[in-house]
Amino acid sequence: MRASRATKSEIARDKMKFHIRSVDGRKESDLLKDMQKTILPWDVVESTTSGWWWIARTEDGFPAGFCGMKRSSKWRDTIYLCRAGVLKEFRGNGLQARFVSVRERKAKELEMNWLVTDTLRDNPASSNTLISCGFKLYIPSSEWCVRGALYWRKRITDRPIEG
Repeated sequence: MRASRATKSEIARDKMKFHIRSVDGRKESDLLKDMQKTILPWDVVESTTSGWWWIARTEDGFPAGFCGMKRSSKWRDTIYLCRAGVLKEFRGNGLQARFVSVRERKAKELEMNWLVTDTLRDNPASSNTLISCGFKLYIPSSEWCVRGALYWRKRITDRPIEG
């Protein structure tokens, strides 16, 4: 069997390190909005004045991606993963899975039972990340996203479910 040779970009990517830090969405509003417009140009910009927000930066401080979460407006024991994105040049480094992980930790701190989110059908990369992080597809009683969206949830505690 022949060993494959990595390209320079693959080697550089393997050595990339990122730091994900919690940020105040009000103070970092301009950066978070700019990143949303760049990474998700077809979508409406999500307000960053509420909820919890994180920015991933390269070792030299360059913003590489962001994510956010908010309390569900429907369920008291649920967090909604409202937004996440990685700039094109930094994709393939596992940042989306790390974004799920950091938000799950925060949701557990807040003593939530569930994480919910949605993706577009034509976004298999995000769907695959959610599956690898333990999310399951489900059909909500009332849809909150665009027609044809996929809905995901993950139980994150063993606490009794609120009725």
